Amino acid sequence: MSAEERLTERRERLISAAYTLYANPGFPETTIERLCALARISNRAFYECFSGRDELMQALHDRCVDETLTAVAKSIEQAPGTLMGRAAAGISAYITFVTDDRRRARIMHLEVRRAGDCLTTSRQRAVRAFTQIIETSVFDLPETIGTNRHLLALCMIGAIQELLIEWVLADDPPPIEALIDTAVHVFYRSFAP
Repeated sequence: MSAEERLTERRERLISAAYTLYANPGFPETTIERLCALARISNRAFYECFSGRDELMQALHDRCVDETLTAVAKSIEQAPGTLMGRAAAGISAYITFVTDDRRRARIMHLEVRRAGDCLTTSRQRAVRAFTQIIETSVFDLPETIGTNRHLLALCMIGAIQELLIEWVLADDPPPIEALIDTAVHVFYRSFAP
């Protein structure tokens, strides 16, 4: 392998290790030494890949967000051409994809907050990207009412985030279908006459 291929391979091993450790025991509890042990690389090799735990967390969070954006956009694209059809498809795709792997849900909705200021920019980028999908793929339909679309999109994102935090932290998590039904209901009631 070339030096560049080795560096890429080490980065992937570290991202994989972070995916496991940042989800459990969590970002604050995970040391560089622990990441390196799981990835089977030296501490020196870590710093050839990332400047620290924060940069690794940002790379992992960005990857989770990008994969989720792709899944949601694809689902909305294939949905019925109605406001509720697209909204339900997007909500269902988001919640289903994020919860397919509990680690992803925990990283995107809990650990991102526990990481603190280092992920503020990454988190805001994710919120903007999901807001844009809602505004352009769901609200860009004739039956959209005059409500401020941007603020309504932010409300939906906040509601879904709180539902997923509950799911991650609950001793007896609610069924995924209940999360989806609740989020769709909130969205529908936002448009009720």
